Amino acid sequence: MATVPKTITVTEKNEAWIKARVESGDYGNASEYIRDLIRRDQAEQSKHTKLAALLQEGLDSGISERSILDILEDAKARLKADGKL
Repeated sequence: MATVPKTITVTEKNEAWIKARVESGDYGNASEYIRDLIRRDQAEQSKHTKLAALLQEGLDSGISERSILDILEDAKARLKADGKL
């Protein structure tokens, strides 16, 4: 993937933080650290988008005719079947 040079401005405090992260050995340079922050932000945004879609799906499905106990029993059965309970 091609890289594009980008100039950013940060506060002295942020610069000190970036420098400390690089000096810790976790990152080779400031650009590597910033790219990692962007990748993490993209992953978080993806999770939020998926969660919002699932919440909307739940809202769109309407009110269930089943009791809470029926729903809980079905959930427990699925967890047991998946080996998670």
